Amino acid sequence: MPRVITMTTADDTLQPFQLENHAAQGRLVRLGDAMHQVLAAHDYPPEVATLLGEAQVIAALMSGTLKFDGVLSIQVKGEGPVSMLLVDVTTGGDMRGYARFDPEKLMAVSDKEAGGPQQEVPRLLGSGYFALTVDQGEDTQPYQGIVPLEGATLAECAHGYLRQSAQLDAALKVSVSQVDGAEGSAWRGGGIMVQKSAFSGFQSIDGEATDADFDDAWRRAVIFLGSSTNEELLDASLHPHDLLFRLFSEDGVRVFDPSSFAMKCRCSADRVQNVLVSFPRDEIESMKIGNEVVATCEFCNVDYRFDADQIETIFRESVSG
Repeated sequence: MPRVITMTTADDTLQPFQLENHAAQGRLVRLGDAMHQVLAAHDYPPEVATLLGEAQVIAALMSGTLKFDGVLSIQVKGEGPVSMLLVDVTTGGDMRGYARFDPEKLMAVSDKEAGGPQQEVPRLLGSGYFALTVDQGEDTQPYQGIVPLEGATLAECAHGYLRQSAQLDAALKVSVSQVDGAEGSAWRGGGIMVQKSAFSGFQSIDGEATDADFDDAWRRAVIFLGSSTNEELLDASLHPHDLLFRLFSEDGVRVFDPSSFAMKCRCSADRVQNVLVSFPRDEIESMKIGNEVVATCEFCNVDYRFDADQIETIFRESVSG
């Protein structure tokens, strides 16, 4: 039976930290309501919701690692039952995401491999790619890095991206699950990433630092990270500071000002109207459900409805404007 937990103010948080020996820096992410709202907006099967939740945690970790002012997006495309995962997060912490999947293919895979080892990427996504895009506005050129989907889990694929595209020596651990809370079952996610620092910043307690000391300290940080449990990553009653101290107290850990996340979609009636006027008028007529044109946001699943008079006004104003 799932444990009953109580939400805390440490939820939906990105907590930066640094080991006192300067061998590594990192980020700890806890997502509660910001994740649950994204996943609950659609009736995803548990396997799909878990994958999308993991993509959210990874995007949150990346947003604290890569400096940007705009929108960071992670897109995962595959040829398996789950064909796409898309998550984006703004500098201000607004998150959204959605997944595309084939129900029949997903059911076939689930029936075939029920009870067997769960390698989520090969099983659910298959071959494909992991892409990270940073868009900092109209006056800048978007940055995009793409790597093949290589790994058993989405966290391993993200590690591959950091190593190949971002050229960062890093390790991360991610967990997503449904837990019982005061208001019923809810999705939660957590993750920690450590990133190797430059050797010049290493601090040795005894004597002059050497390459071997630095490498040992880095390996120790990765081992400490690996010792964290899924329960610790998801436990809202365990404050991020307490978890970091529990993991890295042997080398000392320093925390910095945290930032927060919230589910917030950027869709609006005006944006939908701008999309509608880009279609030929006859195509708009074919999109009608009854007497209305209904456009549904893929992220938040909100319906925008336009009757015949509204459609006429939209097209008239687009011509006159």
